Amino acid sequence: MWSDAGFDARRSLYHERLAWDATPVSMAQLRLMVQARQVATYCRAALDGLYDASAQAIRCLDEVEHLYRRSDGMPGWVFSLAPDGKPADRMRDLYAHAFILFAYAWAFNLTGNERYRRVARETVEEMHMIFAAKNGGFRDTVPATDSWRRQNPHMHLLEAYLALFETMGDEFYLVHAKTLVNLATTRFIDPRTDMLFEFFDDEWVPREASGSNRIEPGHLFEWAWLLREYSRLAGCTGDEAVRIAAVADRLFVVGTSAGCDPETGIACDAMTEEGVIFEHSTRIWPQTELMRLLHQRRVLNSQDDAALLTRISGAFFERYAPRHLSGGWIDRLDAALAPLVDYMPASSLYHIYGAGRELAS
Repeated sequence: MWSDAGFDARRSLYHERLAWDATPVSMAQLRLMVQARQVATYCRAALDGLYDASAQAIRCLDEVEHLYRRSDGMPGWVFSLAPDGKPADRMRDLYAHAFILFAYAWAFNLTGNERYRRVARETVEEMHMIFAAKNGGFRDTVPATDSWRRQNPHMHLLEAYLALFETMGDEFYLVHAKTLVNLATTRFIDPRTDMLFEFFDDEWVPREASGSNRIEPGHLFEWAWLLREYSRLAGCTGDEAVRIAAVADRLFVVGTSAGCDPETGIACDAMTEEGVIFEHSTRIWPQTELMRLLHQRRVLNSQDDAALLTRISGAFFERYAPRHLSGGWIDRLDAALAPLVDYMPASSLYHIYGAGRELAS
């Protein structure tokens, strides 16, 4: 669907949204993040031998590099394009930079093109120049849109570094990954509740008063999976391996015990660090992240979660990917299971494929 109706052959770029009948939804801007996610997904699918639209993905990546990278004469990648192909928003966004690095990791893995290795390394160096903060981690955007700092772009940057290390074998990326793992375990995760906070001030202090901070179960599951991946790729042993595994396990336990429906296993959108759910709506991506994590835990010989994986898998296809959508999906449901949007965002494919490739292996 997304390599056919979801691809604009005239522009060599992916559409951001499709209606449920696979009709493209016109957008005033095309974000770098969406293009990067689609490129990475199709490169992975080709490498996995599941679906080969890799020529299209590489064609898109080369066009993306031309249109987004330094296209306003400044270091880094612009946030979005206007319909005429010129920069629409020239802001530098850490989240978007993380995903373009992720795309280059998988494109290099697929093609072995040394230019992709070079651009990735140059992008990391520019990213540190643009976003680095004095007290650890990075600023979210330049210029800043607010005074907040967020864990989410750091999480996806860790994901990108791990992919770059795995595909290129360069210790440079593993060193940066370790720094982010340390940041997560010392700043993002509350030692009292084992919850992963979303928002902080400039000094990494949680934005809200105790008991009122936003927690997203989906991110607990993503971090748990990534921490285990880091441990595997870094070859962690002894106390370090035990420590990282313990953190990942605690994120899983608090996420499933407080953030998931006990009957279906479906994860809610948000709760407080005390486990009080205040957004009963549910999106597709936290479910895919939980299924991916459950598969990882099963591979690691944890059989206790098999029943949860069965329950959530059944609920997933009933609610988010029903048969009548013929390969499409419903992105978000309210508490009464009514769709909250009437389109499919391209960005969800990254999550769906990320879980699907694991469960299909």
